[in-house]
Amino acid sequence: MDRPSLLLIPLLFITTVISIFVFDLTTADELDLTAESPMIFPLSYSSLPPRVEDIRRRRLHQSQLPNAHMKLYDDLLSNGYYTTRLWIGTPPQEFALIVDTGSTVTYVPCSTCKQCGKHQDPKFQPELSSSYQALKCNPDCNCDDEGKLCVYERRYAEMSSSSGVLSEDLISFGNESQLSPQRAVFGCENVETGDLFSQRADGIMGLGRGKLSVVDQLVDKGVIEDTFSLCYGGMEVGGGAMVLGKIYPPAGMVFSHSDPFRSPYYNIDLKQMHVAGKSLKLNPKVFNGKHGTVLDSGTTYAYFPKEAFIAIKAAVIKEIPSLKRIHGPDPNYDDVCFSGAGRDVAEIHNFFPEIAMEFGNGQNLILSPENYLFRHTKVRGAYCLGIFPDRDSTTLLGGIVVRNTLVTYDRENDKLGFLKTNCSDLWRRLAAPDSPAPTSPVSQNKTSSISPSPATSESSTTDLPGVFRVGVITFEVSISVNNSSQKPEFSEMADFIAHELDIKSSQVHLLNISSRGNEYRLKWGIFPAQSSEYISNTTALNIMLLLKENRLRLPGQFGSYKLLEWKAEQKQKHDAFVRSWWETHVLGVVAGVVISLLVTSVMIKLVLVWRRRKQEEATYEPGFAK
Repeated sequence: MDRPSLLLIPLLFITTVISIFVFDLTTADELDLTAESPMIFPLSYSSLPPRVEDIRRRRLHQSQLPNAHMKLYDDLLSNGYYTTRLWIGTPPQEFALIVDTGSTVTYVPCSTCKQCGKHQDPKFQPELSSSYQALKCNPDCNCDDEGKLCVYERRYAEMSSSSGVLSEDLISFGNESQLSPQRAVFGCENVETGDLFSQRADGIMGLGRGKLSVVDQLVDKGVIEDTFSLCYGGMEVGGGAMVLGKIYPPAGMVFSHSDPFRSPYYNIDLKQMHVAGKSLKLNPKVFNGKHGTVLDSGTTYAYFPKEAFIAIKAAVIKEIPSLKRIHGPDPNYDDVCFSGAGRDVAEIHNFFPEIAMEFGNGQNLILSPENYLFRHTKVRGAYCLGIFPDRDSTTLLGGIVVRNTLVTYDRENDKLGFLKTNCSDLWRRLAAPDSPAPTSPVSQNKTSSISPSPATSESSTTDLPGVFRVGVITFEVSISVNNSSQKPEFSEMADFIAHELDIKSSQVHLLNISSRGNEYRLKWGIFPAQSSEYISNTTALNIMLLLKENRLRLPGQFGSYKLLEWKAEQKQKHDAFVRSWWETHVLGVVAGVVISLLVTSVMIKLVLVWRRRKQEEATYEPGFAK
């Protein structure tokens, strides 16, 4: 996806944005989920095509209504988008959907699709769902040529498109959700083109404003209040969480008015920018052109009108005289990049300044360096501005601006809230033992026909007794890289793997690596924590289930990957291990001892013979002629 297209992404035609929200475990105040049941979803990140038409540990207090926890996957700058998991039908069929606050329709490819790409999961099979129903033609929808069924069509800026039949079925929100499955309208795709055809994600989860939006449908059913929140992970680790439903704003959250009549997108009242505490003294009107200042989850970077972009770039450069200006990773773009800040992301704030966005009410949203920089993909320790000039007068703020920021879209009160927090850790807090996780029909009804193909393994959870001790879990992946001139830093994958498996980075070790051309084969080992002799049963089972179902997600920056095989080895007690070893090797040990004795005996005899001869030579005196 090119950056010019990104400029148009979900601005022009997208119908409203839904937000996904994340809580901070370290927040001093508790975040209360109240009133209508909040639904919390995990998010993941991948690359989203530009669109024109659809544009603390703290316990979280739950509302009386059920709520759904959904995790976010992927990483914004590596893949271009975040995804979450939804299940559709009876029994449920699983899909990875791009979380898009700029779209109003949720759609997945169907088995009837005549032109759909190969995606992460199998196509939706309506014939296998007992609760599926295609919507009949009616005055409230666009109908097909035969006047029988309701249809939809979405076209995007880069000329990709999606079209199909509007249908209704049960949508489930995962095993961590309190919210029961709800009937909802979605698109059953029959044709995909462009980036929608080639992307890895299955489809789109539309969270914008409009009657077909998932949020609007749930609000209309009275199962959640008219608010939602979204939180993306930071520069080092992706992921995050999404919450559908009301939460009470924690202390420290700043707000901006959002005018639903100003534009069909989620906008904020931006008045001024400050770099390193110094005002840029821009005319506030510069942020109010065309659609105003729009926040969109489907856009990766930030785009400002030319006047604002020039001022921000100049102010940042002025604050970093010790860094060297270098070329960007892509010669097709005039990126503003710098080297000399080091590879440790935690230290870049020592080099780059903070940027503050001032709202109309006088409150400021502080942007740390990770909120406006991205890593240079070809030069270690180099970073580039994730801010670009927009070709029209709209200010478009993509996901980079709200990394590690909890964003609450309070549509009921026409405002957006922002709180800096650890988004990547949110899902762990939501999934804590004291957070309810009621039974869901998802796993009960999932069949092999709709599951991803599992990787081969030499063990599974059924091979292990009820109480077992796993000493190590190993797995192998193959990775195809696009650029053979530079060897990827695979050691950096340990943090991503640890995040996916919900373990410490110190437990992940790269055991072996081999390569052939652009193909690499890596063997990883998961070991017990330093204070433990074995991996806990719960952790081991979770890891083995994830590997067995082939649900390990790695960022696309390392290349395309495939899980080849995995193996779990049980931990044995020391005495049993010693006994087993002796039983297996006793003959070899005895033979070794005998051979050693024989060799030693021979060597001693040889030494004695040699010494005797030396003595005889010393005592012999030959005669001389006179």
